[in-house]
Amino acid sequence: MRTFRIVTYNVNSIRSRLHIVIPWIKANHPDVFCMQETKVDDKDFPIGDFEEAGYHVVLKGERGYSGVAVASLKKPERVQFGLEDDGPPDKDRLIHGVFSGISVLNTYVPQGRKLESPHFAYKLRWFKRIRAFLKKFHSPDDPLIWCGDLNVAPEDIDVHDPKRLVGHVCFAPMVREAFEEVKSWGFVDVFRKFHPGERGQYTFFDYRVPNSLERGLGWRVDHILATKPLAGKATACRIDTNTRLADKPSDHTVLVAEFRL
Repeated sequence: MRTFRIVTYNVNSIRSRLHIVIPWIKANHPDVFCMQETKVDDKDFPIGDFEEAGYHVVLKGERGYSGVAVASLKKPERVQFGLEDDGPPDKDRLIHGVFSGISVLNTYVPQGRKLESPHFAYKLRWFKRIRAFLKKFHSPDDPLIWCGDLNVAPEDIDVHDPKRLVGHVCFAPMVREAFEEVKSWGFVDVFRKFHPGERGQYTFFDYRVPNSLERGLGWRVDHILATKPLAGKATACRIDTNTRLADKPSDHTVLVAEFRL
């Protein structure tokens, strides 16, 4: 038996958050550390800092926009980028890799901007494309984790003010339904497995809201989901709010899940 520890963290610029990420992985030794919004060209990604900490890195990004990366203790067995269909590839929003026999889908789902915006329509299509991707490449019986900044709060308990926020692009009924449709393919929300019905558990605290963490004004939009056979082996899942309290933090927190394989 072995423990497999996976982390997701929207870093909101890896170079601005390196002072948080590197000490965290040195202290916690996750097997896989997934990042979103790296906001850096591939050639400028600080790979050397991760290698010095004992990690391999696969990445795809562009300066100032999106970007995804995965750091792993073991070299990935297979890696592909983007959605392989007839739509925009969005290679800087999705990394699909196999790490120690576990398939990991690290995604940064489009935020959507406004409900009436074409960006929101694109976001809804993105969820449909993810489901088609899963159907094409996987079975619900596979050991698969889907994680990242998925830009959706699935339930009323996942936002601090559900009545006021119901029209937001990350909480509107249609985006919650789109997310649920992907989840119904065969995923379990690993965090909710260990914290069912628990309120006040958030992974995002807006910079624009003064003292949002201290006041509990957050959202749970970062997720780790696992196929049912793998979720049955999960032993823990937690949010590390200390990363949001660090000097010059991301507006997101670290989310960690552990499995006993």
